[in-house]
Amino acid sequence: MITQIDKYIVIQFVKNFLFALLCFILIFILVDLFENLDKFIDNNFSFLRVANYYFYFIPEIIRLITPIAVLLATLFTSGRMVNFNEIIAVKNAGISLIRFMMPFLAVGLLITGLSMYFNNWVVPEANKHKIFIERNYLGKNKNIVGLNKLYFQDSKNQLVLIDEFKESDTAANRVSILLYKPDSLNHLIERVDAAKMKWQNNRWVLYKAAERNFSTEKEVLTNYDSIPASDFEGLNKLNLVPTQITRRQLKPEEMNYSELQDFIVSLKKGGQDTNRQLVDFYSKVSFSFASIVVIIFGISISTGSTRRKGLALQFGISILVSFIYLGFVKISQSFGYNGDLNPVLTAWLANFAFAGFGMINLYIKNY
Repeated sequence: MITQIDKYIVIQFVKNFLFALLCFILIFILVDLFENLDKFIDNNFSFLRVANYYFYFIPEIIRLITPIAVLLATLFTSGRMVNFNEIIAVKNAGISLIRFMMPFLAVGLLITGLSMYFNNWVVPEANKHKIFIERNYLGKNKNIVGLNKLYFQDSKNQLVLIDEFKESDTAANRVSILLYKPDSLNHLIERVDAAKMKWQNNRWVLYKAAERNFSTEKEVLTNYDSIPASDFEGLNKLNLVPTQITRRQLKPEEMNYSELQDFIVSLKKGGQDTNRQLVDFYSKVSFSFASIVVIIFGISISTGSTRRKGLALQFGISILVSFIYLGFVKISQSFGYNGDLNPVLTAWLANFAFAGFGMINLYIKNY
């Protein structure tokens, strides 16, 4: 049953959360603006273009600072109740600490649910526009602007090399398909070179192609004006599709869950290692639950103090803990990228570790 104290906590928490979120957004934008001001001037950015850039940057800022805003809202709300002896009144009324936490956790769960939707649909689309501006107008990430010099392991023993890919007409120029012996990947048995490869009717068609077969002692050369890739009897089926090529330039933050999952599946079909992509995929989900973790931390610290004592210190410790948490996430991800940790464990390790520590701290300080 929802009580008056629950409504009071929720209202105070939401107010503090929105205030902290707004302050962090403004601070984040101002810091980034001063950092990139020279680039905006050098590239003749108009006020409208700068505003457009930060309009698409705000969703990513919200994604990053939501856990910190939740932490501050938890500290301000519970800390204020400690300072005004409201916690004592709550305990004297027979309300347990677990029951006291319920409004915080309920709002935290709501924020988590909204974050999962927001991070999956809004943030990737906004990041695509933001990174497009960075690539084309600010000179950032130029190494991944062009779809040139591409390499794909299409299957375990088959490679596809593309010199240039044009997304507008889904055509690749100067293409090579290399097939190796499955048991000896340094032994080439067939090679196909084509001046152009175009996606037509859901299949690849090669133009001005030359097929070289090395399976016998003497090389066999066959030329074709045009031929579907599926008609080469000696080659494996091409799993490569145009969307896989264009996604090669996308970062994980530009893809939603389904896009990243499809990308992982296509990489697996090509026999490639997907540890990095799996870690990024599961991390997208686990990071949304950081709000629950910091709520447990915030309450365990603020309610464990006496009236008007140690709140500033606890605030500093909590901010430090937030950055330690983010650092822990990055460190564990590096182990996951290298394959030293299971991708699921890598993504959730920080949440489990810090939530467990917070609950232990909560028990020690309040019981």
